[in-house]
Amino acid sequence: MHDSSAGGPLLWPVEEPWPVRTPAFRPRGRLSTLADIRTRRDLLTDAWARPRGPRENLLTKQEQEINDRITAGHPPELMSEGPLPLIPVAQLYARDVPMLSFPERTDLLQILWAPFDDIEGCSDAVQLRWRRSSDVTEILTAPPEPPYVTDTQHVPSPCVLHPEEVQEFPPTHLLNEEQDSRVTAWAKARSADYWSDLSVAPGWKLGGWPAHFTFRDPAEADELHCGECSGPVEALLTVDSSEWDGGTGSWRPTEDAKKSGAPLYRTAHEPTMVNIGRGYTLQFYSCVGDPSHLPRTIMQ
Repeated sequence: MHDSSAGGPLLWPVEEPWPVRTPAFRPRGRLSTLADIRTRRDLLTDAWARPRGPRENLLTKQEQEINDRITAGHPPELMSEGPLPLIPVAQLYARDVPMLSFPERTDLLQILWAPFDDIEGCSDAVQLRWRRSSDVTEILTAPPEPPYVTDTQHVPSPCVLHPEEVQEFPPTHLLNEEQDSRVTAWAKARSADYWSDLSVAPGWKLGGWPAHFTFRDPAEADELHCGECSGPVEALLTVDSSEWDGGTGSWRPTEDAKKSGAPLYRTAHEPTMVNIGRGYTLQFYSCVGDPSHLPRTIMQ
């Protein structure tokens, strides 16, 4: 809780209520729990890491039984109703992200969301907390957890963060025709690809340019506003489904180059195990006038 992390424990004051949300709809189908998600991930991580002989099953008989039980899930009627606790998405200390502008007298940003509800738009399904870490004298060591999860891919595996500052350039949909032609020719002359090698760094990031548009048109100005005061917003965080892929491998850290080909369940390019939609990104925008307002989130 004293580290910057994705999905890790938060430095939370014991006297401050933990954020909750009443789901917008009743769950349908089989449900999972945070404990089951963690157990299955650990089981598969260990299984992929150990050596296997020819035609030897990945899982032992006992492991397969555990995996089958977790995969089967729980019926909705066994889960409680009412407000459910949110879960940590990220915690960022100012000392680790000097490029991020913190409100006065704060040095810690915490982001939480609901893994059982729609996290796109502007609602209390996604919440921010800006605080001064030195004000937290008595820490909540056992925060509440939701009794069920409807989307297992919205549960981050805890990762300590070591942010690195990089330079990226605008996506092509923000360039005019002349700019697009010039940068394409420039990159081609250097055996590079502007789209994948230079514009829009992939992976989880703070600030920066919006993602390339995918299943939807780019966000327009009338969509990029604070949902509470209608004021302007600025890019805060992008949660990506992977740190790089086959087209953006040039952004891969050199220390991870040898890891990418390893047949592992938990890989270097997908450390958080979060997946947005069908491999998209979720972009967070915070209110310029009042950062404590609910953030605007856009899937792209």
